[in-house]
Amino acid sequence: MPLTQNFKETIQARARRDAAFRKELLRESVESFLTGDIETGKAVLRDYINATIGFAELAKVTHHSAKSLMRMLSPSGNPQARNLFEIVEYLQRKERVYFTVVASIRRGLAQARKGAGRPADEVFDELEREDAGR
Repeated sequence: MPLTQNFKETIQARARRDAAFRKELLRESVESFLTGDIETGKAVLRDYINATIGFAELAKVTHHSAKSLMRMLSPSGNPQARNLFEIVEYLQRKERVYFTVVASIRRGLAQARKGAGRPADEVFDELEREDAGR
């Protein structure tokens, strides 16, 4: 079901005024790509771009036309990995946020899902302690 214009405007308005919300939109997009949910990743990234820099500015820095960028991130778009990473890398710099992939989270979740000994809360608590120690 397509989102209403009102909903998209609400997302854009909040992203313009709330830096933490912007960062979470970008994080959600990247996480969706990494977990294989490409459609959600593209949709959230489109919303993020529309709410922040816009496709015209992104076109200037990536040397792709705005139309080409919009097509890449459309529901039927199929962006090449190098183009997608170029976009995400620029947006991270612009937002001053840098994401890292932590393989142990997936391993811990896989163990929790299988019921292999440890509850998910225990796994997350341990990961938080490890992150705090860094």
